[in-house]
Amino acid sequence: MTAAIPTQVARTRSGEPATFLEAISEALWEEMERDESVFLMGEDIGEYGGAFKVTRGFLARFGATRVVDTPISEGGFTGAAAGAAHMGLRPVVEIQFMDFVSPAYDVLTNYIATSRYRGAGPLPLVVRGPVGGGSRGGPFHSQNVEMAFFHTPGLKIVYPATARDAKGLLKSAIRDDDPVIFEEHKGLYRAPHCRELLPDEDYVVPIGEARTVLEGDDLTVVTYGLMVHRSLEAAATLARDGARIEVIDLRTLLPLDEEAISASVRKTGKLLIVHEDTRTGGIAGEIAMRVNERAFEWLDGPILRVTAIDSPVPFSGELEDYFLPSVEDVVTAARYLLDY
Repeated sequence: MTAAIPTQVARTRSGEPATFLEAISEALWEEMERDESVFLMGEDIGEYGGAFKVTRGFLARFGATRVVDTPISEGGFTGAAAGAAHMGLRPVVEIQFMDFVSPAYDVLTNYIATSRYRGAGPLPLVVRGPVGGGSRGGPFHSQNVEMAFFHTPGLKIVYPATARDAKGLLKSAIRDDDPVIFEEHKGLYRAPHCRELLPDEDYVVPIGEARTVLEGDDLTVVTYGLMVHRSLEAAATLARDGARIEVIDLRTLLPLDEEAISASVRKTGKLLIVHEDTRTGGIAGEIAMRVNERAFEWLDGPILRVTAIDSPVPFSGELEDYFLPSVEDVVTAARYLLDY
């Protein structure tokens, strides 16, 4: 007898707007139904349904050979997933909190990322999980890990900001023949403003393509994840002063859509980069250098960045709010550039 469709998947299929979390769950469910080689691995994802209930109901439908509860050994089960991928399967590994991907850093960077380069062929594997601050999780449950892997050829890094993109990009990641790090900001999981109607038909969002969320010609803001929404709030504030802000959602960090960024800068002449990750070694520095190489002559002001400060994520709520980039921070930096 076929198991009932879990609530989070059934609700989106009924035509109701989906939360970011429900979009992730639906993408996993549909890809497992579409392709029997897709299976899940992670801590507490089976009977418990995952720490955030992304995989609630999956065990009853797909069984324990395709929804695999693992020991607390991120390096071990990520390595096991790599072996499964070599044998023709398409594993999706959940890291319960992406802070704890660090034990798997060795296998991801030294082994998985180099597979094609060593002649071992494609290695279709997704490592996904929650990132980001704002939930008072402290330094072990709030980090953004993208830049730990950004320097590694052979990996792709995806970081969506909307429910529609989360579903379409995760489906693309699962179908991709290269390993993908897939970051999901937990502050977006159940956020009411992130609910979206998802297309009824099967769809994917291409990896490596940024999206212009808001068009303008006075200033370009390049951002991703939760900061897309804070940048849009800032743009709305600035619009009351007559400023027309263009907001670019990167969606994919590796490969980086340089052309979309450069094209926007050539139009506006000014660039502000906003990310939640810490300042030193953040992606803002890399983007600034690439714009410097590709569009320097169009710049009418310095490239600025708004980021978290160089500190572990504080546990204190007041300190965490100070640590994270705010809408006011974006507005202040944008006004400086607009007046430059």
